[in-house]
Amino acid sequence: MRRPDQKNTDPTPRRFRRGMVRGSALAAILATAGVGGVVLTGAPRAQAQQNAAGLGAFDGAALMKGLRETPGCLGVDAGRMQSGKNVIFAWFENKAAAMAWYRSPVHQGAMQSVFPDFEDAGTPMEGIADDVPIMAIASVTPGPPPDGSPAAAPIAQISIELYTPMKGGIYIGGTFAPESLKVPGMKDIAAN
Repeated sequence: MRRPDQKNTDPTPRRFRRGMVRGSALAAILATAGVGGVVLTGAPRAQAQQNAAGLGAFDGAALMKGLRETPGCLGVDAGRMQSGKNVIFAWFENKAAAMAWYRSPVHQGAMQSVFPDFEDAGTPMEGIADDVPIMAIASVTPGPPPDGSPAAAPIAQISIELYTPMKGGIYIGGTFAPESLKVPGMKDIAAN
């Protein structure tokens, strides 16, 4: 969000930016949520760009609702970074909960709409312990529209990254993660 004294240098029309965050960009972010550590380059990137018109096939609000309703999903948050990336943060109580989202009809449908020919070469979340909380960060950066039409904006970058909390940290008045995610050694320094 801009401060009142900052000038808007983004050439994207406001109505498109707002709609992009609420609709098709969120669909693109969630399209591969749960895959884990995927950064698309080369052919998949071109495929994502070719399928950009299909990004609006899923309503971002419906995807967020589906994610929130996944058993074991502790919380979801979304926003736009200063870099231009649109991001979704989702916290899961464990690997089984994250896999429940990955296998859900909402997620599978979103993946197929954005990457219809994508075949997962491995086992999703292979190597992740079963009993640890997971924070998934999905990010997408839209590219410039090839013909100036906001409806056809390609994907310049898309990534799904998985993290688990480390022991420690401090907070006052709450944490970034949902309250239900307990981090060992996290201290409320206002309580002292």
